[in-house]
Amino acid sequence: MNQPKIAGKQPMPVELEAGKTYAWCSCGHSGSQPFCDGSHKGTGFTPTVVRAEETKTAYMCTCKQTGNPGFCDGSHKGL
Repeated sequence: MNQPKIAGKQPMPVELEAGKTYAWCSCGHSGSQPFCDGSHKGTGFTPTVVRAEETKTAYMCTCKQTGNPGFCDGSHKGL
């Protein structure tokens, strides 16, 4: 598998807590989007670890095309 599965075409707002780490799904197969549930096994993809610097609402990428892994950069608009 060379390309990730497009899990959604809109960013997902998520409350992140300062100091916590999160595993963002990079393959698109996770059933708990935008986070990893281990579905990447055997795909060649690995989750991207994101550490929250502050407590805030973040807009996480679900299209998996972002240039800023974990976070939406608007790439879904071109799909």
